[in-house]
Amino acid sequence: MSSLKLVPRKSLARGNADHGWLKSFHTFSFANYYDPKFQDFGPLRVINEDRVEPTTGFGAHSHREFEIFSYLVNGELQHNDSMGNKEILKRGEIQMTSAGTGITHSEYNTNRERQVHFLQIWCKPYKSGLKPAYSTKAFTDEQKRDRLALIVQDIAQKQSDGVVPINADLAMYASLLSPDAAVTHQVQRNSAYLHLIMKSGYKTPADGSTITVNGQTMEEGDGLFVHGQGELSVVNKSGRDAEFLLFDIKQ
Repeated sequence: MSSLKLVPRKSLARGNADHGWLKSFHTFSFANYYDPKFQDFGPLRVINEDRVEPTTGFGAHSHREFEIFSYLVNGELQHNDSMGNKEILKRGEIQMTSAGTGITHSEYNTNRERQVHFLQIWCKPYKSGLKPAYSTKAFTDEQKRDRLALIVQDIAQKQSDGVVPINADLAMYASLLSPDAAVTHQVQRNSAYLHLIMKSGYKTPADGSTITVNGQTMEEGDGLFVHGQGELSVVNKSGRDAEFLLFDIKQ
């Protein structure tokens, strides 16, 4: 029997920053955006939906004691870090940095014509003082098409093939739902968070994708806090593909 409580997080109620070179929405308090009601959710600390203009980006800066990963929606993002990693990430790729005792990195859109659109996600690890680590994985649209593809998994669990390990009590799934398609998920821990990606543009136009979650409507950029255990049913109610991330979280 389902005992789920669903609490919406509307897209335009999120923090928003337009720096010209960077347009960003913040699900949780970040930088100059602060809301005591939205500090974190279990180990989830940051979900930023970022768009970076051509030939610009984040210069070298430091992090420590967070699990940080980027989910590439469109465009290309060049990553460089103090561990010697350098690569250009493209759609479908996940880049995971376990900052641990400390790393320095930079992220740039080196493309001269196209904006890059990605989600940057920070999670609090099990414990402090971890050794810094870096990994990437690629997931095709076909792997996510009309199903929930396991993308990120708690390193303490038995690892599924091809997933990105994380030092936190959560799992992340990605789905690319065709019009009228549906998927279900049994919440395994005691909470979840769902984010419908803004694929149609910054401050999504009216013709963006729409889904329902247990009958509750979500538009692009919206999130949904899920409390309790039970089944989630996600249906694409629009005439275009809907892409979303689902975090299964231990509070």
